[in-house]
Amino acid sequence: MNVQILTPEKVILNAEVESIQLPGIEGQFQILNNHTAIISSLKKGEIFLKSKTDISSKDISKNETNNSFKYEIKGGVLEFNNNKAIILCD
Repeated sequence: MNVQILTPEKVILNAEVESIQLPGIEGQFQILNNHTAIISSLKKGEIFLKSKTDISSKDISKNETNNSFKYEIKGGVLEFNNNKAIILCD
């Protein structure tokens, strides 16, 4: 699936990933390929991304042991439709 993480200042990420774990208002949730369409508010926390390939972004932290990546947010909104996630965040 394609994931875009956008802030008011810049595009943080535009990459293909296997899964996304997000800090929803009512708790953490995960999105995999072919998930149904969803719009959700996000609270302060970390977005975790799982990818087979390296994600090159100086703003994204990498966990070397399991090829996962994370990005901290202060809050935001997620829209997921047709295997494309757009995350607008602070």
